[in-house]
Amino acid sequence: MSKIVIITGVIIVAMGWIAYGVWRIITHYTEKDKPKPTTEHLEKVKKSFDDYTKKMENYKRKPYERQ
Repeated sequence: MSKIVIITGVIIVAMGWIAYGVWRIITHYTEKDKPKPTTEHLEKVKKSFDDYTKKMENYKRKPYERQ
């Protein structure tokens, strides 16, 4: 009885590894065909952050006034 359980478990694990290998190969080929990511978005974010820091250099906080 235990031999049947062990053999069944080994078969299930082997099928899982085969399915994982097929999935990895498919994702590798689909990602290979995709265009390379560009840094345009990062450059825009950096530029907007630089603009914000320049704007904040001249910022004067208003003094707190009690009513």
